[in-house]
Amino acid sequence: MAQESPQESPSREDKPRRRRADAVRNQQALLAAAAEVFVVSGVDAPIREIAARAGVGMGTIYRHFPTRADLIAAVYRHQVEECAEAGPRLLAEADSPLAALRGWVDLFVGFLVTKHGLAHAMRSDGSGFEALHAYFLDRLVPVCDRLLTAAAEADEIAPGTQAYELMRGIGNLCIDRGSDPDYDPRRLVALLINGLRRPASP
Repeated sequence: MAQESPQESPSREDKPRRRRADAVRNQQALLAAAAEVFVVSGVDAPIREIAARAGVGMGTIYRHFPTRADLIAAVYRHQVEECAEAGPRLLAEADSPLAALRGWVDLFVGFLVTKHGLAHAMRSDGSGFEALHAYFLDRLVPVCDRLLTAAAEADEIAPGTQAYELMRGIGNLCIDRGSDPDYDPRRLVALLINGLRRPASP
């Protein structure tokens, strides 16, 4: 009986590594589904709704995240990472640094919809929320600063805009509009970004 070559037969180390990679992908898909449900139904949405969106059983969710707070915090961190990783990618792919900044701000606004719900849901755990907020700033302020610097160096915006101040301003514009159907935070944020552009030379 012919024996498989080493290339054809996975090593014992490869199998656990592949299982770990599959588990990470599955967990990322679950977190993405939870984020989508939170945007539509809020962070108090039934777990079964999240399970249905993710295509998994409720037991799978509870196995990864024993409490709702665990799930909410994981979704928050997942979205922070997505937003952080998008910055360099947009700079590499967009037509200009300003276009990359606009694309990133659009992602950031989408993230803030869930972030406000998280703050409300975790208000009873002040220390936990403070730690997540610090993580949010540590990861995203440098990304925003890099995008602003690139746009300024390309002479597309005036220099001097501080990343933290811009993010704080966007956050204030994205506060829950309540029952006002005429309030469109994305339109106002677009106006804010337009205001950063360097005036045309006379």
